[in-house]
Amino acid sequence: MSRIHGHPVPALFPDAGPVSVMLFGEAPGPRGADQSCIPFWGDGAGITVYRALVATGRADVPETAWEDWDGARFRALGLKPHLFGTALSNAYPACPTKDGDHFHAPSNRDLMAPTNLTRLSGELTRAAAGNTSPLRVIALGKRAEWLLSPLTNALSLELHALPHPSAQGLLQGAPNRGKGLRLDDLRNEWQNRLISFLSEP
Repeated sequence: MSRIHGHPVPALFPDAGPVSVMLFGEAPGPRGADQSCIPFWGDGAGITVYRALVATGRADVPETAWEDWDGARFRALGLKPHLFGTALSNAYPACPTKDGDHFHAPSNRDLMAPTNLTRLSGELTRAAAGNTSPLRVIALGKRAEWLLSPLTNALSLELHALPHPSAQGLLQGAPNRGKGLRLDDLRNEWQNRLISFLSEP
């Protein structure tokens, strides 16, 4: 695996038009967004997100991207998704690491840093601008939900939450921590739940 860059990954917005839904993960993944510089793009958990976006007409993904879901490959080939009515970001903007080689989950102090809260408020405000109905914000994982809850309340936005789409997040969010359940089934169920959120008018 390539060394973690740890640079901020900007939010991804559609090229034009209003935004009705904004998704937030926890942080860019080391093999995905840290390499591609695009939220969820190449992240192991991100493939499920983009499948749901494509299924609901909210994203256009180059066909060759599905062949090898890897952020460094995407950047080398210039592969990028295009969004429609949807924006993507993370609770923490950069892939957190202590040694440059291994992912380290962001601390509460990292998440609550004034510069991070200002960034999140700015992204939410931009996404909500021009909407006739409240922006729907979907937090992926408990920590993203915890961080975004006061911000969305202050801006009068709708907040919905799903478990993090990583294997660990899916198993922890399943009954009996997923005992006796197939991971593929949990992924499909999660994807269908996200599709339901994305399909709401």
